[in-house]
Amino acid sequence: MPKKPARRAKPARPAAAHISMQRRVLLIVTGGIAAYKTPDLVRRLKENGIAARCVLTKGGREFVTPLALGAVSGDKVYEDLFSLTDEHEMGHIRLARETDAVLIAPASADIMAKTAAGVCDSLATTLLLATDKPILIAPAMNVRMWQHAATKANVETLRKRGVLFIGPEEGDMACGEWGPGRMTEPADIAAAVAKFLKTGAAATGPLAGRHALVTSGPTWEALDPVRFIANRSSGKQGHAIARALAAAGAHVTLVTGPVVLPDPDGVRTIHVESAREMLKACEKALPADVAVCAAAVADWRAAQPAKTKIKKDAKGPPAVALVENPDILKTLARAGKRRPKLLIGFAAETGDLIRKARAKFKAKGCDWIFANDVSAIAGVFGSDLNTVHLVTHDWAESWPRASKDEIARRLAERIADFWNKKGGR
Repeated sequence: MPKKPARRAKPARPAAAHISMQRRVLLIVTGGIAAYKTPDLVRRLKENGIAARCVLTKGGREFVTPLALGAVSGDKVYEDLFSLTDEHEMGHIRLARETDAVLIAPASADIMAKTAAGVCDSLATTLLLATDKPILIAPAMNVRMWQHAATKANVETLRKRGVLFIGPEEGDMACGEWGPGRMTEPADIAAAVAKFLKTGAAATGPLAGRHALVTSGPTWEALDPVRFIANRSSGKQGHAIARALAAAGAHVTLVTGPVVLPDPDGVRTIHVESAREMLKACEKALPADVAVCAAAVADWRAAQPAKTKIKKDAKGPPAVALVENPDILKTLARAGKRRPKLLIGFAAETGDLIRKARAKFKAKGCDWIFANDVSAIAGVFGSDLNTVHLVTHDWAESWPRASKDEIARRLAERIADFWNKKGGR
C-alpha cells in the first residue's frame, strides 16, 4: 500500500511588525474646525515615535468622531468625567499622570480661559488641573478672538505658569478672515512635541510661535536617467540655519535638495530633487513668518530630458537645449498675502559681492540678502566656515569669517530682533 505523502509543514507566519512607542502624550481635542486635522496629527505623532491617548470634548466631537481618533491612535478615546467604567479602569487622576506631556490641539479660546482660571467642569479641564506633566497648547480660533484682550491675558497667565505654545499661525480662516489664529499644521506640531520630549524645549525662545521656511542644498536637473545638472552646494549652511531657528523656538519647515547631511532634530524636513519640486514644496509650506532661501538652485534645466541614457557616438557630444528654472525667491516675494513677512535670500558670487548682491536684491524683491564668496580660493562649498555680507535696501554690513553654525545662530538672533522691534534693524 503506497505511503501517504508527508504532510508539509505550514510556513511560519512572519512576525507582526512592532513599533515601540517610547513616549506618550495625552491629546485633548476641543471644539473648532481645525479638529478635523487631529487624526492626521495622531499619525504624525506616531511617525515621531510618540503614542497619543485622546480626550475628546463635547465641542470637539462636533468635528471629529471618537471612532476616527480611536482607529488612528489604537487606543480608547475618553470623553466623560463621570463615567463609571472609565473611573474604574483608569480614573482621571491616573489618566492625567500616565503620560509624558499633555497636548491641547486645537485649543479653543474657551479651554484656554478655563485652564487659566482653574475651572474643571469637564474631563478635559479636570485633567489639566490634575496633571503634573508639561502642557503644550496649539491654539486655533478666529483672529479677533485671538487678539482679544481677555485671550491675551489668559495666554500671558499660562505662559507664566510654564505652559508652552505651538503657534498659532497666520493665514486664511474658515470664517473667511485672514490673520493669526490658524492652528499650526499637524506635521509641525508633531515635530515641536518630539523636540520638546527630546530636549525639553518645544515652543520657547524668541521665535516661539513663528513658522520659518528654509531651503537648503543643491537641486539636480535631469539630463537623462543617469546624468544631471547640479552645483557644489553641501547644504551645511542651510541646515545650520534650520537648526538655529528651531533652537530659537520657531517651527521650521526645511525643504532640502539632495545632501548627505542628517535631518535636523525637531525640524520638519521635506526632501526634493529639482527646482520645480522645491518651489512646489515651498508654496505648499506657506504661510510662513520668515523664509530663508539658502539653497543653491540650478538656474537652468534640460528642455527635454532624455528618457534613456544618452550614448556616445561618432557625431560627438549631443546638443542640450536649456530652459530657465523657476525663481523660488522671486516667486515667494510675489506670493501676495501668503508672502513671508521677512524674506531672506542668498547670493553665491565669485567676485564684486556687494554690487552683485544689491542688484539681486532689487531684482528678487526680498527683504534681506546674504552675499558670500564661493570662488575656489574662498573654499566655502563643503567647508564648515563661511564669510557673509548682509545687504538690505539701505544698508550693508560684513560679518567676520566664522563657522556656518555661528553664522546661523547670529542670523537667528537678527531675525528675532526683527520681530521684537517690529521690523526694525
